[in-house]
Amino acid sequence: MARRRSRARLPMAVLAAAAVLCTTAVTGAPATASSAAEGPDKPTIRYTEYGIPHIIASDWEGLGQGYGYAAAKDNICTLADTYLMVDAQRSRYLGPDGRTSPGQNQNTTTNLNSDLYFQRLKDNAVVERLLNQPAPDGPEPEVKEAIRGYVQGYNRYLAETGVAGLSDPACRGAAWVRPITELDVYRHAHAEIIMGSADPLLDGQVNAVPPGASAAATTAGAAKAPIESPARTAKRISDALAKSRRQNMGSNALAVGSQGVSGGTGMLLANPHFPWQGKNRMWQSQLTIPGKLNVSGASLLGLPAVNIGHNDDVAWSHTVATVAPFGLFDVQVDPLNPTLYLVDGAWERMTSQRVEVDVRNADGSLGKVSRTLWSTRYGPVTNSIVGIPLPWVVSAHVVRDPNMDNLRALNTWFGLDRAKDVHDVVDVLETTQGVPFFNTVASDRKGDALYADIQAVPNITDEHAASCLTETGKLLFDQALPQPNVPPVSILDGKRSACDWPDDPNAAAPGLLDPHKQPRLIRSDFVGNANDSPWLANPEQPLVFPRVMGDMAAPRSLRTQELILTARNRIDGTDGLPGRGFTPETMGRLLFADNSRAADLALDATVAACRSVAFGLVLVDGNLVNISEACPVLAAWKSHDFTADSRGSWLFANYWAFLAGGQKLEKLPWKVPFDPEDPVHTPNSLDSGSSAVRDALARAVLALRRAGVPLNAPLSDVQRITRGGEQIPIHGSIGELGVLNVITPGQVDGRLDVVFGSSFVQQTRFTADGPPESYSVMTYSQSADPTSPHHADQTRLFSAGGWVTERYTEEQIAASPALRTKVLD
Repeated sequence: MARRRSRARLPMAVLAAAAVLCTTAVTGAPATASSAAEGPDKPTIRYTEYGIPHIIASDWEGLGQGYGYAAAKDNICTLADTYLMVDAQRSRYLGPDGRTSPGQNQNTTTNLNSDLYFQRLKDNAVVERLLNQPAPDGPEPEVKEAIRGYVQGYNRYLAETGVAGLSDPACRGAAWVRPITELDVYRHAHAEIIMGSADPLLDGQVNAVPPGASAAATTAGAAKAPIESPARTAKRISDALAKSRRQNMGSNALAVGSQGVSGGTGMLLANPHFPWQGKNRMWQSQLTIPGKLNVSGASLLGLPAVNIGHNDDVAWSHTVATVAPFGLFDVQVDPLNPTLYLVDGAWERMTSQRVEVDVRNADGSLGKVSRTLWSTRYGPVTNSIVGIPLPWVVSAHVVRDPNMDNLRALNTWFGLDRAKDVHDVVDVLETTQGVPFFNTVASDRKGDALYADIQAVPNITDEHAASCLTETGKLLFDQALPQPNVPPVSILDGKRSACDWPDDPNAAAPGLLDPHKQPRLIRSDFVGNANDSPWLANPEQPLVFPRVMGDMAAPRSLRTQELILTARNRIDGTDGLPGRGFTPETMGRLLFADNSRAADLALDATVAACRSVAFGLVLVDGNLVNISEACPVLAAWKSHDFTADSRGSWLFANYWAFLAGGQKLEKLPWKVPFDPEDPVHTPNSLDSGSSAVRDALARAVLALRRAGVPLNAPLSDVQRITRGGEQIPIHGSIGELGVLNVITPGQVDGRLDVVFGSSFVQQTRFTADGPPESYSVMTYSQSADPTSPHHADQTRLFSAGGWVTERYTEEQIAASPALRTKVLD
């Protein structure tokens, strides 16, 4: 079926028009002091349009200095808040009851729980031990040099401005803003690497107490939770994990090879869906050491490397994978002494650890809070996962995190920054095995497209799982539950030491799966991922892999379907756009068309269901709702898009939320069920006679009327964010609707904002020769500082469907009308 794209914007038309001058003071020598042949004497930052820094230096330490200075200038309050967190000092300065986000979601725990968690890591010298290991287990020399320089650059900016002179009111004059050390940066990097386990399990680890102990330190109800059946426990965990995943980070990435690129050899679309606030903001830069490194893209704020981007020859991105970045063990405890647990027929004693943190009392004085935390040979005890109690009664649950001993990810990203082709990318991923819970998608100048799910995966083969999973673990691991996209969480029998993750001689660290057994695919047409398992990176060549990495022969999400169909139809020339194959213009138009796969599949049937209701009256939840006004609104929404001016899209989004209800796609009332032989087009044909369709529509109409939102309101009236008093419309929608440009609105500090979604979006095309051609947009802009001119400039550009034309070569940078230079002399 040809795709409807008539309302898509033409973003390339605005590329050259929007040149916003950077207001940074000009100091030192002009940009012409550097060349492609040799670096400048001093680290130099060249700012071009939208405040994007191009940092050039003669060595890694100088490069880190430039990165640290520029990152602090844009986002020092966000960075300082992160260093406060990993130093376990939030309760001291901000009080124990405030909320924070050690993991991926927003405000998932209290300051006190966060401090207890990170203080335990500090007391155990986890990061220090990793730093003392030689490379490749510890950081490579280049990593150490860059981080040494980063600290110098950050501290220099802070010294120049002073805490009282900071422009951002979020931390101006705050006692918790301080100079940093290299250890602070490594602790931050480690926190990013383990965040996949921190979110669901942090509270449970710091609140776990033996039965009979004081419940004062436990979460409400956790200690008294009744023992449930395995099926009930697995269902509750699955529901909570599915909800967390829907409200969490995600991404799309599409790599196109030589058969699918018009006028080029390889092309990549990077579309990470990261938080719009907090420590997981992304930040764009170009990093250059002439003759050694030239890479452009974005990183998680405060990590002096490019995590997603391109160099001269290869472009890459990451997407959140379907591997669970942790595993649980069920250990039987002695009912008379529950800190004893059974392994191989013998009792072992748990390890107790007293952890103490400073706390600001209500009267402003400082006090101490201490807590005893418990561990086993497998890892720390937890009494909950994603808020679901795991009672410590006849047994206890303990956590093993494959990334707890991982600083290798820093080596991974520094290696990707210097890769020459997709085969280099595979080699970096295999030898470091440092990627935490991410897929990698890449394309290169030679015309190859790569999908790889090579990461730090627990070594749980299918045979090991069959032998060692508990009854609850079998249900979670096999996903025999009515929830979509739940990673295969393992709960293994801790009574048998043989059920621990085995060591593999080919793995980079103990307990990890052999990287050569992890899926990868190189093709010349396309590969992609939209947070489903590796199975259909390309539907012409389905992949096979251990169950621990995800499912196979199972329904794909609507977003995955949309990604595959977008790639297929563009390469075939059947999407209604001129020509065949991807160009920067068509890639941009297709992403920002904001097409909904759900609407493609279900809108006509929904309209038919609406029109079939007698007198338009539906009784739902005790309310008699007239849905007749919804029928013409939905019927007129023929474009199926979530662009800013679309009318009917907000009504459909609410209707779909009620219809889907978080359940698996195949559970909706389809006439044609899922067929593993046709996974991109099935299930389909919504049953217009289903009462579920009618009731969901009635609930949506009722919800909009109660909110005072007209049924035909344009999306721009309801999906906006506020920046400096300006309300900016945001196009796109939630991933469950099959919209690639994911935008998830929510409440942030009492106001409507975007919680997560498209963040740093970049498309890069290679040709046989010449520099890469790249376009990007940082959706929430470079700076979190509301006084910065780069706090909302790219947000407005994103709202208009526009892109920034990248300046990559020295000639392109020098030609910028917005050029401003800062030399760190």
